[in-house]
Amino acid sequence: MRMDEFWALIERSAAVTASGDERLAWLTDRLAERPAGEAVDFAVRLDELRGRVDTWRHWGAALLICGGLCSDDGFHYFQAWLVGLGRAAFERVADDPDALADLPQVRRLAGRHPREWAEDEWPEWECLDYVADEAYERVTGEEEGLDEAVEARGRELGSSPDPVDERWDLGDRAELARRYPRLAAMFPLPDRARERVWETARP
Repeated sequence: MRMDEFWALIERSAAVTASGDERLAWLTDRLAERPAGEAVDFAVRLDELRGRVDTWRHWGAALLICGGLCSDDGFHYFQAWLVGLGRAAFERVADDPDALADLPQVRRLAGRHPREWAEDEWPEWECLDYVADEAYERVTGEEEGLDEAVEARGRELGSSPDPVDERWDLGDRAELARRYPRLAAMFPLPDRARERVWETARP
């Protein structure tokens, strides 16, 4: 599966379904109709794309949007959500995290406390990680066999963030405003969030 095919599946799944659960089921069904190697390819392509947004730059943007509430797991799921936005949006945000401010999925969250967000509004897509696993099991009958198949290709799928770019103080309001002028205006960080941000971001 080439990257073009991966993106075609992601974008088609959004076009032909009406909910997140339906979208996941559609993706799983389509992969399960293909040879097992296609599920492995899907997992690898997702992991490759995750690597492009596994940065402190993107983590800072996620923290702003979520009011300082973005743990390791939360950021991992945020990366998958970025992929789910589709290729054009992903490429824009991969290059410039502040471009998230232009996306309708983000703009509709501004001015509302995260506890007011509906479940399907949260900027996370944890279950995308399970699509390739389930499809691989359906095709091969092997439970938890996907990781071994990926490792046989000399790869290991990431299971948590591991940014390699320069680390900075994600709780520094002035730095947040400098790096993300549009997001910082839309999602001002509450005073009580600074310590949560610092605890999340420390080594």
